[in-house]
Amino acid sequence: MNRIKIRKLLISVLTSACLAYLGLCAYYYLFQTHIIYYPSKTVEATPKDIGLAYHDLMLTTSDGVAINAWYVPAPNARATILFNHGNAGNIGNRLETVRILHGLGANVLIYDYRGFGKSEGSPGEEGTYCDAEAAWEYLVGKEAMAPDRIILWGRSLGSAVAVELAMRKKAGALVVESGFTSVATVAKKVIPYLPVDLLVRHRYASIEKVSSITAPALFIHSPYDEVIPFAQGRELFERSASVPKTFLVIQGNHNAGFLVSGRIYTDAIDAFITQHFGPMADR
Repeated sequence: MNRIKIRKLLISVLTSACLAYLGLCAYYYLFQTHIIYYPSKTVEATPKDIGLAYHDLMLTTSDGVAINAWYVPAPNARATILFNHGNAGNIGNRLETVRILHGLGANVLIYDYRGFGKSEGSPGEEGTYCDAEAAWEYLVGKEAMAPDRIILWGRSLGSAVAVELAMRKKAGALVVESGFTSVATVAKKVIPYLPVDLLVRHRYASIEKVSSITAPALFIHSPYDEVIPFAQGRELFERSASVPKTFLVIQGNHNAGFLVSGRIYTDAIDAFITQHFGPMADR
């Protein structure tokens, strides 16, 4: 094979490799919304199925999107939890969480991001922030809740939504469960060969925000979390300016840690709520 043929072959191979690389970059840039969010439109169960009375709500966001929420009041509630769920399913998949938090003497407001469950629209970073604000406005407006009696709680993707809301609103406390530093840092573990920082559109960069939040905070993470590295939860905790702040180590994987951990989880939450909002009243 002469030099000209070899050169043509190399050029062809390099061109194909470059096109494949650029195609992969384009895929992650254009389709990242479908990679990050896994909504389910079918809500298969409600709080009524676990014996809890609730209000089924449709809230309107500041940009005119209707989102579905459940408000589950607790008798003699010592606080109200605004719960921001993860990136998959819908509120119908979070009934165990509702049961646990309600059982600890708290009102619970849980809602679906746009595009999830019965909520209208399509998900996106700024959209989720608008959705969380609509839930907040319902609590302080319609329910006349004092902001300092509200706990902003986020799990997984919802941790970033809760952190953003804690920057915008003066809540009584913040809980970051299975939190991540940013979408970019998570993505770099999966696709380290791509220019992630240039490709990410939904940033959810909590690591840049926690140093601006001073509300009391509880950080929860499992060292066995296979989705979000334990180290990222620790980094958020260490960067946080919250006073006081607590880090709870739980057991189990990313999705089941709160269930697997049992009393480790519930006792620590009870202690946190008691410290900042008082003991649970007799029912």
